[in-house]
Amino acid sequence: MKKGFKFSIIAMLSLFVIACGGKSTDKKVEKIRVTTTLNYFVNLVEEIGKDKVEVVGLMNEGEDPHLYVATAGDVEKLQNADLVVYGGLHLEGKMEDIFKNLEDKKPLNLGEQLDKSKLTMEDENTYDPHVWFNTEFWGIQAKAVAEKLASIQPENKEFFEGNLKDYLKELEEATAYVKNRIAEIPEGSRYLITAHDAFGYFADQFGLEVKAIQGVSTDSEIGTKEIEDLANFIVEKNIKAIFVESSVNHRSIEALQEAVKSKGKNVEIGGELYSDSMGDKENNTETYIKTLKANADIIADALK
Repeated sequence: MKKGFKFSIIAMLSLFVIACGGKSTDKKVEKIRVTTTLNYFVNLVEEIGKDKVEVVGLMNEGEDPHLYVATAGDVEKLQNADLVVYGGLHLEGKMEDIFKNLEDKKPLNLGEQLDKSKLTMEDENTYDPHVWFNTEFWGIQAKAVAEKLASIQPENKEFFEGNLKDYLKELEEATAYVKNRIAEIPEGSRYLITAHDAFGYFADQFGLEVKAIQGVSTDSEIGTKEIEDLANFIVEKNIKAIFVESSVNHRSIEALQEAVKSKGKNVEIGGELYSDSMGDKENNTETYIKTLKANADIIADALK
């Protein structure tokens, strides 16, 4: 073989390798691009999808979804996604029209995965959307995420199902943890007083009675009568602590505390609960399960 001819073959092979991506001719599987709203949902998709997904959340830690208004940048992120995941049940109240215009994305409405007969009605037209605080509901929504991801990437179905299985086991352990913590509170002291009514499903599942200044949406009005009535209830039941929320202005709870004080009683602010937003790494609450357990710890430590 002539030397020049041998060199030409090597050069052609080199160019072929470069054209195929360097080392391999295998086609790289693209990650599923997911855009969602609450950071709870970011975490859920990441737990099931792991390295097969790239998730963008529109709302930051501490953001209030009831009042959130989408920006032009948000709409672009939704339109560029392979999958859109949102809470539904009027949780993202000011974004509903946007979701209706994304039907070509076949978005995953997590609220629609649940048996509506098991949900609480705020009024005749509105469900309480804070369903993530019931771990049974959260497990159902986790299964829906796994199924949706598998429908987009069937070749990774077993991967998603394996992650789901592991996650449901963690969720079961977290549920037992919360039950044990709430059981530490004397039965006569199991009252959960918060700024807005985000903990109804949590209270139903774990044996608390919840009272709030506002309804399920922070968009509702705060009246002096609501604060006065709740202050009387706190005095009557001799409740030790009330709670602020990370995604809700603290002023209403502080006003309630002052109203109780004006009646000759003291009630402590027992801590800050995570309601419409989970926490962050700094507070070791950067996942749904860590947030759930942190809330249980705050409530139990303040009321027992």
